[in-house]
Amino acid sequence: MTTFRLDLQESLLTVHYDPNLPAENDQIVKDVTQQLAQLSKQGLLIGGELLKITGKQTIPLSYVIAHHVGHLYGAIAVFDPKLQRYVVAITHSPNYLLGDCLP
Repeated sequence: MTTFRLDLQESLLTVHYDPNLPAENDQIVKDVTQQLAQLSKQGLLIGGELLKITGKQTIPLSYVIAHHVGHLYGAIAVFDPKLQRYVVAITHSPNYLLGDCLP
């Protein structure tokens, strides 16, 4: 049983994480690594200009995702529920600046 599910639809990665599952971060990190590898193997996680990430995450989970996708995309924006917008957190693109807010 996995501790969460990743869904990738075009340039939106959604993390479906259930904090009520009895998993610790060591298992969560292993699970996310396997799921990201599977998405890559299936040819779904191929990179592009921008990836938006949404969904509840533990800190180690978010680091694993950032490490895996950080150089595949020109920029990574993470959803901020307080702002109700995506905030650019990683960028290698002149089209996106760190801290840019996106709808």
